[in-house]
Amino acid sequence: MRAAQISTLDGPGAIQVVDVPEPEAADKVLIEVHAAGVTYPEVLQSRGEYQMKPPLPFVPGSEVAGVVRSAPGDSGFSAGQRVAAFPSLGGFAEVVAAPPSMVFPLPDGTSFEQGAALPMNYLTMHFALRRRGQLREGEHVLVHGAAGGLGTAAVQLAKAYGARVVAVVSSDAKGEVARAAGADDVVPSEGFRDAVKELTGGRGVDLIVDPVGGDRFTDSLRSLGREGRILVLGFTGGEIPTVKVNRLLLNNVSVVGVGWGAFWAGSAPGYPKEQWEELYPLLESGKLDPVLGTVHPLEDVVAAVTELDERRAAGKVLLRVRG
Repeated sequence: MRAAQISTLDGPGAIQVVDVPEPEAADKVLIEVHAAGVTYPEVLQSRGEYQMKPPLPFVPGSEVAGVVRSAPGDSGFSAGQRVAAFPSLGGFAEVVAAPPSMVFPLPDGTSFEQGAALPMNYLTMHFALRRRGQLREGEHVLVHGAAGGLGTAAVQLAKAYGARVVAVVSSDAKGEVARAAGADDVVPSEGFRDAVKELTGGRGVDLIVDPVGGDRFTDSLRSLGREGRILVLGFTGGEIPTVKVNRLLLNNVSVVGVGWGAFWAGSAPGYPKEQWEELYPLLESGKLDPVLGTVHPLEDVVAAVTELDERRAAGKVLLRVRG
């Protein structure tokens, strides 16, 4: 089968599309991949900078959508079924094997491209907002990087749960993407703190979604209202910020780590299934409608991963593997 492979740790430009054997695993669901989601961990993996370091060479790709080829008898899945999946690795290929616990049925109205945009971003943001952030209806939520795949998922989920959303973006074009995802207000990343103060009448926001980190973190803390929470999801800005913890005392604010994978991989392997059951009706009703960005053929995997590396993504970046 055709697959994208990382064989050297020289960055996105070194990823190659090659022929590799199809996976075989009697205890897993074999899926014929139609679309694969591209995520920031693939950027890091291409340089050996991600916490998960598979031996070289390996096929990256953590989320896919496609059709079941075969499945264990007790898995609840059958050949021909449309699914999304989170295999963790191996998704940038024509066929992938995924554990049944990480395979999810797709609603009839959800396309393969939309399905491939769901597992990483929407399950991560569901965990972030509902479990870690304890989001309540009517709260104000600020989303950094609001035009990317994770950001648009945050906007849509926060809106679905009754929040008012302020999107932080770096350009007018990205602002339009955030509005399409459902953001109530859009502010530029430069000077966002003053904009938030004006929008909230000086009260500040209740919850901040931050996958960016970097030098804006201190202003994020200052943008929180009383008992506000900032959710730390990653550091696409390149720098891991530090916190002067005395700042947390001033308004009784909290800095909350969000490690979705660490949570279910530890002692809660059934948690992603529970999440999907809660998200499924939101997908069916159209309240969740992934904002799609560029769709690249598998042969253009370098361009797809480079788009995230250079922070040009607007909406979810995808690979089209079949069809």
